[in-house]
Amino acid sequence: MLYVPEHFREGHRERIQTLMRDYPFGILVSGTGDQPFVSHLPFVYEPSPEPWGRVLGHLGRANPHWQSWTRPETPVLVIFQGPHAYISPSWYATTDAPTWNYAVVHVSGSLRLMTEEDQLIAMLDRLTDQSESRRPASWKPDWEDARLSNQLAGVVGFEIRITEIRAKFKLGQNRSLEDQRRVREQLLRSGRSEEAELARLMPIPDADGCGSV
Repeated sequence: MLYVPEHFREGHRERIQTLMRDYPFGILVSGTGDQPFVSHLPFVYEPSPEPWGRVLGHLGRANPHWQSWTRPETPVLVIFQGPHAYISPSWYATTDAPTWNYAVVHVSGSLRLMTEEDQLIAMLDRLTDQSESRRPASWKPDWEDARLSNQLAGVVGFEIRITEIRAKFKLGQNRSLEDQRRVREQLLRSGRSEEAELARLMPIPDADGCGSV
């Protein structure tokens, strides 16, 4: 289970869902015997059914990970890693130890294999569109193409019904308002896209100590 101190606990539904959509390449973990299986995979997140929705994905049939899913509904964990960055003590008003800020979402749920080819194709279409829609000339799969159609035999699709989400956005909320402003400014000025994305996740403290995003 993910350790989440209360001041780093993220409970805002929209912010959690946005991170899962913006960083869809995650880690699938499931246990078998005395050693867990781990696969790094792209996922599609869907907000329904309630309360948290489901995650769709696939992996190669040659990957032995899926053969460990012997139950009708196998308990699994998916980890979505958002932006992260080193935080220098020199950025603080009062020098302290260095640290690392980050945003992660841990999704627990029950996994079911896709047994119908049309389910698998629909999932692969969603996954492709998720990435291709951001490109100026998007590519779409033609499942009538024999080469592409034959590759379906080498793919195992799955659906994960989400039962719990634990989100940790460690963004310096335990620091003074001045330190938070200084860190955010340094991240935005770094010229690195991931650090800028992390800065944009940080609440912006106002003069009254309230924060907005």
